[in-house]
Amino acid sequence: MYGGASSYLPLKVNQAGVIPIIFAISILLFPQFLAQISSVISQDFSIKFNELVTRIFNNQYFYSAIYFVLVVVFTYFYTAVTFDPKEIAKNLQRAGGFIAGIRPGESTAIILSKIISRLTLSGAIFLGLIAILPNITRMFTGIAVLTIGGTALLIVVSVALEIMQQVNSQLTMREYEEI
Repeated sequence: MYGGASSYLPLKVNQAGVIPIIFAISILLFPQFLAQISSVISQDFSIKFNELVTRIFNNQYFYSAIYFVLVVVFTYFYTAVTFDPKEIAKNLQRAGGFIAGIRPGESTAIILSKIISRLTLSGAIFLGLIAILPNITRMFTGIAVLTIGGTALLIVVSVALEIMQQVNSQLTMREYEEI
């Protein structure tokens, strides 16, 4: 409630966007990067380290599982960094708003924390599945080279939704100008 009228607090299912996928792929590429750089240290060590990294990361099941877990972890991490329930509750209280049936302040922060935790779980699992979707497709179809990735798919959908929002806002604005 805000000012005696019902309102809503927009909470996204996926607060983090594509950032967790970028973090996860960076972590997954780091051992391969180290394996390539290790040739500066020692040629024998580099060959052994490169073989180990290649053997580990060529296992698509292992790679996909690690990728999925990293995306879920980074989704929670990024959401925890960017969404502060205590600050939101404090701002709601200052503005005179409250959640119906919940006391303003600390109780609101606890409820918001629980809600965002549940939303983040579903968003993180969905984001993880989108990230490993090309790997799953490769495993089941046997196609070695798949040119579209989960991240690209997510970005295309995000851009399409953003364009739709902007077109709708322009149409709404033009309707108000005519009145």
